Amino acid sequence: MPPINVGLIGYGFSTKCFHLPFVKPNPDLNVYAFLQRAEAPKGAPKAEAGLHCTLDYPEAKHYRTADEFFADVAIELVIICSNVETHTEFAERALLAGKHGLHALSRFTYDAVVVEKPFTVTSLEADHLVATAKKTGRVLTCFQNRRYDGDYQTISHLISHNAFGSITECEIRYDADAPTWVSKWNSPGLIPGEGMLYGLGSHTIDQALQLFGRPKSVTAFLRTLRGIESETDDAFTLILQYAGEQKNLLVTIKTTIVSPMERQLKSLIRGTEGSFIKFDEDLQADQVMAGMHSTDASFGIEDPASYGLLSTVKAFDAKIQTFDPRSNKYVGRFPTITGRYRSYYEDVVSAIRGQAELRVKPEEARDVIRLIELARESHAKGVSVPWS
Repeated sequence: MPPINVGLIGYGFSTKCFHLPFVKPNPDLNVYAFLQRAEAPKGAPKAEAGLHCTLDYPEAKHYRTADEFFADVAIELVIICSNVETHTEFAERALLAGKHGLHALSRFTYDAVVVEKPFTVTSLEADHLVATAKKTGRVLTCFQNRRYDGDYQTISHLISHNAFGSITECEIRYDADAPTWVSKWNSPGLIPGEGMLYGLGSHTIDQALQLFGRPKSVTAFLRTLRGIESETDDAFTLILQYAGEQKNLLVTIKTTIVSPMERQLKSLIRGTEGSFIKFDEDLQADQVMAGMHSTDASFGIEDPASYGLLSTVKAFDAKIQTFDPRSNKYVGRFPTITGRYRSYYEDVVSAIRGQAELRVKPEEARDVIRLIELARESHAKGVSVPWS
């Protein structure tokens, strides 16, 4: 079956680090076109590779305007990597692009849209896109690649195999000590779509919602630690409370830019039958930035020194646990499931071709944005706010 033609909007860090390294190795996808507003450099030396799509992908089409890009009926999958304030506009244009008549006579009927996180700025925008996708019958999804992190896959596995019994507490963290890129958030006011809640929070909130579902209420504490007065957060703590059978569960989601630790804490889970604590981030992004290809045999494989510590009342895995008489628990380092971002686009292809259910549903991406809105409301009012 011929590959699906991919059109990418934007040629910045996200496109080059998080999308193309996992699109290119996929034989079912063809890098066909780019929307990059900058003019193609003339006579640029090879040393400038990476600055413009025409230098790195000379065989792909280059469009400088959205009108030209969306007029190309050969594009079958649109990947939106532009600034968040443009996500809704570009996603709607992609969903409404009039290509069905031509496709009825062509080899494919594919039309799909991948939106980089955060999905949208507001939940109303997200609702609109979800409704538009349903109306047009096209695939719409969000790039929640952190569902394919090794640590998240490991936690999900342990929970699904009841390693913890009744879970009473889960803490999910994504800290970045003194990151230089927060310096761009220099406005004293709140710029919609900016800040850690929309940035790193889009990942950890999605993970929490996937593991435990919608909460009963949200309590949030937002801070600015980068040395300026600003309403744009760079650190946050969210506390999610639940109801029903999960009434004793507290889920905490945290990010801070002040974390001078040798190893960053990633997750902590405690339940009636066991606990799990994990340090260190998934290494796939760092491997890509270091020049490793996603097809490398060692890609995504974590050093055993970073495995999380699993402690259980009863032996969960005799191969890695031993009885510790001091704690009276079975203790061992549980191997991290290998992270694999390539699986994201493999899953997208399967959904486009009707071979599998869409893994990251747009309604789920919408709930992430809604939780961010509730968190900001909670912080502003100084109260817990119910899910609505």
